Amino acid sequence: MVKKLSILGSTGSIGKQALEVARKLSIDVVALAAHSNIKLLEEQIREFRPSVVAVYNEELANELSMSIKDLPIKVLGGPDGICELAMNEKPDIVLNAIVGIAGLMPTMCALKAKKHIALANKETLVAGGNIVMEEAKKQGVNILPVDSEHSAIFQCIQGMHNFKELKKIILTASGGPFFGKSINELKYVTPRQALRHPNWNMGSKITIDSATMMNKGLELIEASWLFNMDYKNIDIVIHKESVVHSFIEYIDNSVIAQMGLPDMKIPIQYSLTYPERFESTVNELDLTKYGSLTFCKPDYKTFKCLNACMLAMAKGGASCAVANGANEEAVKLFLKNKISFTDIGDLVYEVVDRYNNIDINSIENIFEADKFSREYVIKATI
Repeated sequence: MVKKLSILGSTGSIGKQALEVARKLSIDVVALAAHSNIKLLEEQIREFRPSVVAVYNEELANELSMSIKDLPIKVLGGPDGICELAMNEKPDIVLNAIVGIAGLMPTMCALKAKKHIALANKETLVAGGNIVMEEAKKQGVNILPVDSEHSAIFQCIQGMHNFKELKKIILTASGGPFFGKSINELKYVTPRQALRHPNWNMGSKITIDSATMMNKGLELIEASWLFNMDYKNIDIVIHKESVVHSFIEYIDNSVIAQMGLPDMKIPIQYSLTYPERFESTVNELDLTKYGSLTFCKPDYKTFKCLNACMLAMAKGGASCAVANGANEEAVKLFLKNKISFTDIGDLVYEVVDRYNNIDINSIENIFEADKFSREYVIKATI
């Protein structure tokens, strides 16, 4: 089990639940980083007493430094401060729960410092999969999945004798709040409606991604890198109850599933205790309370983000970074009521389709592709 933990994104949904797990298991939290919520960050600091903290917003980092001047804690600021914290020598593992492409550089910094990664930031692998996985292999460190679906797959393959036995990965998706709706019905969806997820309590960006099913497309890309699986051998099924978190299928067509209540503390805890298991605060699963579990195919025609992600995988290179960047920008515009809900999928697919693809040979390639996609979306919506 992890003895010393660093959390990037400690004031977000995953970060707060990770601290609950750390509290329950008496894990020493040695570093915390947040974007701008310094009020909550200060509360976390005073409870867990890390030796170093970082705030993405440099002005707020200075404000926090004054607020905790009674404590012997180093305060870092800005993106460079986040990366410096990620490279801190004290933690055994760095849990990256930063939202969006901003999580890529801290992941790379932590890997270069030979730190194991508990990865909740899926954009790290979506945008920079080959570079990130190569760096992890080079440094001899693990990338342990925190997403419930990838954790489920990871748990299912623990009993596998030979990786060649794995035939297929089957990702489950709740379908979000709008599965079964037509395109015409979705045109007038408001941000407030899209932020009401039926099963999970998450941050705003990932909740919108769940509603558009972009989240499942991103998870398909991430699963391909994490488990070295061709995206054509990764299926998606809608499972509205969110009890089966994902399946794997062996070459003999035997299927193994990981199940549990829809609570992120289980995958977070397993990423920190692997390969051991400990009691958790999550309730037991009682299938009799559900009565039945349902499964059906996704509606690829209505939820275009899924097709955009599969097109990006087919094109390869920097196309996945383009899909991710376009989506991040489109979600921002939707939350500001500047574009419609269905515009998100249209824009992401259009950018990926029109992108003149290049291979990824460096971090710079990734950020160039990201910049291109964001500029395209902004220009297309002016």
